[in-house]
Amino acid sequence: MSYNFYGWEQADVPAITTEYRGIHTPRDLYDVLSEIWCEYTCAPRLRNGWSLENRTLGQCSITAFLAQDIFGGKVYGILRNGGNYHCYNVVDDCVFDLTSEQFGEEALDYRENPQQFREVHFAKEEKRQRYEYLREKLREQLQINVDSMK
Repeated sequence: MSYNFYGWEQADVPAITTEYRGIHTPRDLYDVLSEIWCEYTCAPRLRNGWSLENRTLGQCSITAFLAQDIFGGKVYGILRNGGNYHCYNVVDDCVFDLTSEQFGEEALDYRENPQQFREVHFAKEEKRQRYEYLREKLREQLQINVDSMK
């Protein structure tokens, strides 16, 4: 698979958990999430623009916190017009943004942004539900992958 997400070249940080069998690096996670991201996991305010061609649209915070569950590190946010934050991951010196493709050619500044916290993001019930749905679908997909190898 070819990758276009920000930081893909250095996205070699290892998983800190074995809970997600088959996910060893952020690229592995991207591969599986590319099959799972959908209109439902997209932020409600952006659903009209979601498509198979722009799968990462509106997926940033739930994806970044799921990546944090798997790889550790911290989640940071780039302040966007309208007061929302676009979330991405930093693990040690590795910066990666699994959902950066939604911005096309726009260059985002990944320096000196505020840390984001799941308690704040998941205070919005719909966002917490989307995160839990994405996490559950990831677990299901990984089990399907394991079962198909038997």
